[in-house]
Amino acid sequence: MVGAGNAALCRLRREAQARVEDALIMVRHFGVLIPSTNTTVEMECRLLPATYQAHVGRLMSSGAGSFSPSRDEDIDYQSRLLGTAKVELVILAQTSASLFADDYDEVVTRRMSVGSGAPAITSAQAVGRAARALGARRVALVSPYSDAVNERAARYFKARHGLDPIALEGFRATDAYAIGQLGPEHAREAFARIDRPEIEAFLVPGGNFPTMPFVAAWEREFKKPVVTTNQASVWAMLRAFNAADRLPDFGRLLAELPPDVP
Repeated sequence: MVGAGNAALCRLRREAQARVEDALIMVRHFGVLIPSTNTTVEMECRLLPATYQAHVGRLMSSGAGSFSPSRDEDIDYQSRLLGTAKVELVILAQTSASLFADDYDEVVTRRMSVGSGAPAITSAQAVGRAARALGARRVALVSPYSDAVNERAARYFKARHGLDPIALEGFRATDAYAIGQLGPEHAREAFARIDRPEIEAFLVPGGNFPTMPFVAAWEREFKKPVVTTNQASVWAMLRAFNAADRLPDFGRLLAELPPDVP
């Protein structure tokens, strides 16, 4: 009986070890580059299943003004560090950076890929592609940004992604860090002010603005999809990984995981 008990114990240990090894094999690793002032992206990445692990690098502002791009040398350095973790994708979660130069997305994703050895995408690209994947064209932009940055965002999404921003609403934030302290009521009240039937989706750029836990409730109330920076970045990651997981707690985009539209 003792021998049989020991054999059973050994078998259970082997099975447990096999489960651990299987779990480790299943984990997918992606990198996220964020401004040094961002306090939200890491928290929202923790909402994902444990099989998706985010590895984060921080970037200092270039000093060219509010919400301006991060320093090139930081992007290069942090991308190289993420490459040593063998990440499968690198995301720049700084939507406003893409609004300052027409070729910024192409230039910065090339730098990120060279440094990390992995494909790269900006969160602005993710937001635009996600809206198109949901079939939306006429959109409303609701963001923490100033009116001037919101206007840049409208031009970007129209020129680069074929969207038609027909309403703009900003919280006029001037402090990038303070955006992380804003509550969901800011977005919900903005939706209520500008909503009208011809709006097909709300876009909420701003990676430091906490949104993911609230997207599903906003969609239920306003009966249209909501696309946010961090949620769209997760969609881009799941699509890049050909993931089977659906995450309905974070809105239609992650519940349906629609394919990218060429």
